[in-house]
Amino acid sequence: MSADTDTQAPAEPNDTRHSIGARKNPETEAAILDAAAEIIAEKGIGGLRMEAVARRAKAGKATLYRWWPTRGALLLAVYQRKKPHMTYRDTGSLYQDLLHFANDLITVWKGDNGLFFKAIIAEAESDPDVTDKLREYHAERLEALCAVTRRARDRGDIPADEDPTIRAEMLISLLWQRLINNRLDEKIDGHVRMLANSD
Repeated sequence: MSADTDTQAPAEPNDTRHSIGARKNPETEAAILDAAAEIIAEKGIGGLRMEAVARRAKAGKATLYRWWPTRGALLLAVYQRKKPHMTYRDTGSLYQDLLHFANDLITVWKGDNGLFFKAIIAEAESDPDVTDKLREYHAERLEALCAVTRRARDRGDIPADEDPTIRAEMLISLLWQRLINNRLDEKIDGHVRMLANSD
């Protein structure tokens, strides 16, 4: 048995899928995420209910809640599954690294992924569970981008005493603002150049 899979338990008479322990069975995980995506497509994010997902996926509610304890956690899992994997390039230039990241994310958000993420942000305004998970997701993405600014600091491209999170958070905030306000088509090169400036 691999490190990230479970042996699937025999089905109950109602054909409910099972998993053993906290590790995810890939078949059950896919069924749950597929079911959640289908419900969102039919009813919108506001119509997503954990019980309905478990029922459609033929998965036990205990399994669903063990893997995704809240509705917000499930929403972000669906989004991350839809979104292409982001790369954080090392070109030797902070400006080029940040510009590549910004343009790559803008490209992702110009499709359905952007509409979906905007809906998650809107849902976070009224659902504390979604708010908490979105804040956690933001922190993860910020930490990943901070690796880029730390490299720049280690190269001497930015002041040695500068907190590497500052420029990373400013760029993420700028991109989220562009997404929310439907401004993804506007040029971002100048803003990124200012963020990469060491003066």
